[in-house]
Amino acid sequence: MDTAAAPAPQSGRTITTNIPARLDRLPWSRWHWSIVIGLGTVWILDGLEVTVVGNIASRLSEPGSGLSISSGQITGTAAALYVAGACVGALFWGRLTDRFGRKKLFMITLGVYLAATALTAVSTEAWWFFLFRFLTGFGIGGEYAAINSAIDELIPAKHRGRVDLIINGSFWLGAVGGSLLSILALNTDLLPADIGWRLTFALGAVLALVILLVRRHVPESPRWLLIHGRDGEAEDIVTGIERQVQDEKGEPLAEPEGELEIHQRKNVTFIEIARTVLGRYRKRAVLGFSLFIGQAFLYNAITFGFGAILTKFFDVPADHTGYYFAVIAIGNFCGPLLLGHLFDSVGRRVMISSTYLLSGLLLFGTAWLFDRGSLSAGTLTACWCAVLFFASAGASSAYLTVSEIFPMETRAMSIAFFYAIGTAAGGISGPLLFADLTSTGKVGDTVLAFQIGAGLMCAAGLVAAFLAVNAERRSLEDIARPLTAAASKAKAAARPARGSQGPSAPPAAGTP
Repeated sequence: MDTAAAPAPQSGRTITTNIPARLDRLPWSRWHWSIVIGLGTVWILDGLEVTVVGNIASRLSEPGSGLSISSGQITGTAAALYVAGACVGALFWGRLTDRFGRKKLFMITLGVYLAATALTAVSTEAWWFFLFRFLTGFGIGGEYAAINSAIDELIPAKHRGRVDLIINGSFWLGAVGGSLLSILALNTDLLPADIGWRLTFALGAVLALVILLVRRHVPESPRWLLIHGRDGEAEDIVTGIERQVQDEKGEPLAEPEGELEIHQRKNVTFIEIARTVLGRYRKRAVLGFSLFIGQAFLYNAITFGFGAILTKFFDVPADHTGYYFAVIAIGNFCGPLLLGHLFDSVGRRVMISSTYLLSGLLLFGTAWLFDRGSLSAGTLTACWCAVLFFASAGASSAYLTVSEIFPMETRAMSIAFFYAIGTAAGGISGPLLFADLTSTGKVGDTVLAFQIGAGLMCAAGLVAAFLAVNAERRSLEDIARPLTAAASKAKAAARPARGSQGPSAPPAAGTP
C-alpha cells in the first residue's frame, strides 16, 4: 500500500509506493484481455484505413467515382498528407497525454479519428478528401502516443514485449479487412462506382464508435496518477484490479517486492524532455531514430504502392489487388504473433536486430528477382509475405522500444517525437518519391524503391545490434528511472516481484 494517499490531486509531496511492483507481479487475467481489446483494437482501424486507400486508388481515379483525382494523387499526395497528419497529431497529442493523462487523450483522439473518417466518406472534391485524410492521420497520430503509453504502463513486465508487438501488429488484421472490403467496393456489379469506396470509410467510423464505447471502461494509468499527485486514485484502481485478478485465480497474489520514492509534480518542461531524451539517453535516441526511419520507409513508402505495382507490371485487374494484399497482410500479422514471445525470452537486442536485418536482406533478394523478371504476381506476393513476416515484428518492436526505454514522465512525448521524426523522413518523403518511381512502369525504378527500403532496414538492424536495450522482463522503472524518483530508492522499485519468471534483471546502469 502507499504510505501517503491523497483524496485530491496534489504536487510537491514525496511519497513511497509499491504500485509499479504490484502491477508487474500480476498474473495474466481477463482484466488484461479487456485492456488489450479496449486499447489495441484501434490499430485494426489504422490498417483498414491505409489498405483501403491504397487498394481503391485506381477506382477513385476513374470517371464516375465522384472525385476528380488521379491515382498518383491518392498514393502520393493523400498518403503523404495522412502520414503528415499522424506526425503532427503525435506531437500535439503526445504532449497533452503526458500532461493530462492517458485515458482522457485516448478517448479524444479516437473521437477525432471517427469524425474525420466519416467526413472522408462524403468527399466530393479532391481538396476535401485531402483535408480529411490529414485530419484522420491527426487522430491516429495521437493514438500511437496515448495507447502505447497506457499499454506499457498497465501490462506486467514479463508479458510486455509480446503483448505490445501483437497489439501493434494487429494493424494487419485491419489490412486484411481493408483488402477484402476493397474487393467489394471496387465491384461495380454490387455497388455503384461512387458509393462502394464511401461505404468502406463509413464502416471505419462505425467500428471506431464501437471501440470508443468499449474503451470507456479502461482505467487511467496508475503510474501516471502517482507522479501527478493523484496517488489516492492510483491506489483505488490497483486495489480494484488486484481484487478482480485474485477472484478469477482463486488464490492469493504473490507479494510485491520493491518500493519507489517519488517527488510528485504535475508538469515536465520541453527543456527537461529534450535534455533527458537527447542528452542523458542519446544512444537510445539514436536507436529510436534508426528503427523508426527504417520501418517507415519500408511500410509507408513501398506498401502504399503495392496495388499499383501489381496492375502496372503484372496486369492484375484493379478489383483483384485486394486478394494479394490480404495475403501479405496475413504474413504481417503472423510475424508479431509467432515471434512476439521471443522478444521476452531470447531478448530485445537479438530479436530487434535480427528481424530488421532479415527483412532487409530478403527485400534485397526480392529486388534482384524482380529485376531479372523472375517473378509473377503470385511469387512477388510470396516474397513480400516473407519480407514482411520479419519486418512487421521489427516495426512493432520500434514502438515497444521507444515506449519503454525513456522515463515515465516523457513516455508519450518520446513515442510521439520518434514516431514523428522517423515517419516524416520515411512516411512523407517516401510515398512522394516512390509514387513517382513505381508509376513510371520502369522495372529499374521499382527495383531502386525496393533497394532503398531494404538498405534502411539493414542499417537500422546494425544499429540495434549495438545499441538495443535489454529491457525484457524488467520493470519500466528499472529500464529508465522516473525523473521524479528519489535516487536512493530507484533501484529497489525495479526488482521483479516474487513469483515472476526468469532471473533478476541486470541493473539499469549497464544499459546504453
